[in-house]
Amino acid sequence: MFIHGDDPYDLGHTLAGWTGVTVATLGSGLCGLGVIVPSGTIVGVGVGVLVLALLVTWMLHLAGWGKPSGPRPVEQWGWRVRDVSARAGHPGCLGCRLAGRRGATNEEPAAEAEPSGTGFEVITSTSA
Repeated sequence: MFIHGDDPYDLGHTLAGWTGVTVATLGSGLCGLGVIVPSGTIVGVGVGVLVLALLVTWMLHLAGWGKPSGPRPVEQWGWRVRDVSARAGHPGCLGCRLAGRRGATNEEPAAEAEPSGTGFEVITSTSA
């Protein structure tokens, strides 16, 4: 039985995600407090904590505590499961590209398709 109904979903809960959200919540709270109290110093500290949240989340993602884009196998859905493919980088991941990790790509050069006229295929059946 799944908490989100009968269908299993990979919600992407990871250690990197939870840590980043926790630190960003603290930073947002400090920014809000700085607005309420009228203190530019507190707002500045809050913005600094938000930048720290970004960096901590990125470092944890690169260390394997995040997840690649797209669905994962069921055995990797737990938030305490480390991503073993993170060292090589995730294909299409901005964070991995910024760290110099390109990841394995399965892209092959696209073959030139010959125009077939209308773009529709005629299917005929010979069985009666």
